[in-house]
Amino acid sequence: MSILVKLLGKRALQRTKHLSKTKLRYPKRLITFEADFGLPSAQKEIYKVAYNFAKEKLLPHAPEWDQKAHFPVDVIKEAASIGFGGIYVKDTDLGGTGMTRLDAAVIFEALSTACVSTTAYLSIHNMCAGMIDTYGTKEQKEQFLPKICEMEYFSSYCLTEPNSGSDAAALRTKAVKRGDHYYLTGEKSFISGGGSSDIYLVMARTGDDSPSGISCFIVPKDSPGLSFGKKAHKLGWNSQPTREVIMEDCKVPEGNLLGKEGQGFKIAMQGLDGGRINIAACSIGGAHACLKYAKDHVLVRKAFGGTLSELQTVQFKLANMATRLYSSRLMNF
Repeated sequence: MSILVKLLGKRALQRTKHLSKTKLRYPKRLITFEADFGLPSAQKEIYKVAYNFAKEKLLPHAPEWDQKAHFPVDVIKEAASIGFGGIYVKDTDLGGTGMTRLDAAVIFEALSTACVSTTAYLSIHNMCAGMIDTYGTKEQKEQFLPKICEMEYFSSYCLTEPNSGSDAAALRTKAVKRGDHYYLTGEKSFISGGGSSDIYLVMARTGDDSPSGISCFIVPKDSPGLSFGKKAHKLGWNSQPTREVIMEDCKVPEGNLLGKEGQGFKIAMQGLDGGRINIAACSIGGAHACLKYAKDHVLVRKAFGGTLSELQTVQFKLANMATRLYSSRLMNF
């Protein structure tokens, strides 16, 4: 008697043989899932608002925006009108929504089901708003946050340089104080919103070559000595412009120093702590849309006498995709 029979017993083996001769029928609806699967009820409502906005305002236009490299300023401002311009700015009197990091991740994931590129810019804008909200003086908050939250001011984050990417602490942009102004000289690369944004949070070196020698500055677009390179040609993400930000003795009031001198690297890294969660949420939203389109496709595409949805290997593939999607969401949340 084989080990298999000993383990299963004769009756179980007979049942196995019977099943092997039976033509199994698989449901045409392979994967039933909700986009807000696993979220608490409060976040489900937030997701619904963001998802409906994305479906109505982003999805119909996203392909054209990418093809024509169009930055949808008016639509982004509409997003701000429902609270997406200052998501985790705490003071609602300054236009903030006062939501949590989880709320923000939910919003960016929902919006990215329609357009990852546009949503990614919005996430960067919110990162800048959060940095000013956390480290800004009362005067800085009152001056900048209301217009940033309303997206009358668009904002960009400026850390990366031509010779300083992952090694951000090696940046070479200099800031020298003369009188009651700082003068910034250097170049920032791959800046989302470069040339289109109104406010730039720039990391520049005010001290030695260590991370503690870096400071952060709020640089308005009309600052003397500030200019921009030509718009980058990209394979995708064309609904947000990308340019170099160039400073040649760029004049910035001392009151635009964010935090204290030498605190800039800490500010930049704490901003990225949330920014990484946001960009992960954007990726998950895009993956969710891909899974939905894949599922819809296999339900109508026919081959070998039936739809692809009836093929077990396709079902396994989609099940693996769904598993990886939801595990990624759990890790991010």
